[in-house]
Amino acid sequence: MVENKSLPDKLFNIFNIIFMVILLFLTFYPFWYAVVSSFNSGIDLQRGPVFFWPREFTFASWQTVLADPGILKALWITSSRTVIVTVVSIFITAGFAYGLSRPYLNGKKWYIAIGFISMYFSGGLIPSFMLMNWLGLYDNYLVYIIPFLFGGFWNVIIFNANFKAIPASLFESAKMDGASELTIFTKIVLPLSKPVLAALSIFTAVTIWNDYTVTLYFTQSTDLQTLQYMILKLVQSNTAIEQMANMAQGVDPSVAELFNKSQGSGEVTARTLELASMVIASIPMIIIYPFAQKYFVKGVLLGSVKG
Repeated sequence: MVENKSLPDKLFNIFNIIFMVILLFLTFYPFWYAVVSSFNSGIDLQRGPVFFWPREFTFASWQTVLADPGILKALWITSSRTVIVTVVSIFITAGFAYGLSRPYLNGKKWYIAIGFISMYFSGGLIPSFMLMNWLGLYDNYLVYIIPFLFGGFWNVIIFNANFKAIPASLFESAKMDGASELTIFTKIVLPLSKPVLAALSIFTAVTIWNDYTVTLYFTQSTDLQTLQYMILKLVQSNTAIEQMANMAQGVDPSVAELFNKSQGSGEVTARTLELASMVIASIPMIIIYPFAQKYFVKGVLLGSVKG
């Protein structure tokens, strides 16, 4: 028979429920606001914000964004880069971590020391630019791939903790059967590390998908622009126009009106295009996350508790 909960327990549960509902609202509502505003008429949105549902519903902004060949090309660059880097970097990083987890690896202390140094020190922007230029990667699609094929020593530490938690008897029996290190890694270690692989794949994919700095620093061709960089340019241009319009308002209202007209009129405006682009850029990560959620917490915590 289940005992009745005490009053402090009931109050604690009520407080937790209220707190989580508020946290859920604060987390979800900004995205919902962007979705609602992107489906609202641009001229109507200039009269005031919409909060829960569009006042004048329209697909015009989404149709404009999806019909733009520049946006579609940027989406392809971002998507292909995310898939390639996530798959290859996870495999390479896991392989490095597997070697580091073996007690018979020669020079193990040196590798660990170099790895920890790389976590806290980097060459900086100018040396990185010079290196990319010297390697011929500047304004090249491979600049999105090659520098990111190693996932960083943080991921190595997580992989290493997971690999050390695998019973040593599995490795010994595999070696007695004549399995090589590559066979052990691909046939035993990776299948037993699915939670960690899924969790770190999500971390890597989100980081690569949201990155715009590589486009900003190491490319100049419009054919190599990523989706996030195009959104950044759109936001910055809209902000600059709004600031100039506000400054001109007190000097010459006719000039301010010209600035406002430059942002568009009718169903599609610069603001609705910006919001629609943001929502489109968020959708892939929102879709991917639920499929890996069951591995997420387990993958992050695996290896942190022993016994």
